[in-house]
Amino acid sequence: MLRCFVSRNNDLLVHAFVVCDYVRPILEYNGVIWSPSLVRDIQQLEKVQRRFTKRLLGMKSLSYSERLQRLSLPILELRRLYLDLVFCYKVIFGLEVSINFDD
Repeated sequence: MLRCFVSRNNDLLVHAFVVCDYVRPILEYNGVIWSPSLVRDIQQLEKVQRRFTKRLLGMKSLSYSERLQRLSLPILELRRLYLDLVFCYKVIFGLEVSINFDD
């Protein structure tokens, strides 16, 4: 993704990572169904974000948690938990049309 943009502006690159169909949406695709539970799977997913944040300007010397804090990004495991809770809410209150709560 970093090769796709001429700009090295951290805000722009993080926005592209998070919102556009570049990286995070692909990592989160069907996460509710797949729900990685093996440590190696979770580490592989997190490794993508860890590597991306490390390559941003001024972030190389910081720890992963410091980089996430400066960029206002959550760890992907928390994102999966959040998306799981949203899905449960939709099922319980009948907002998810394809799934019946009684099932």
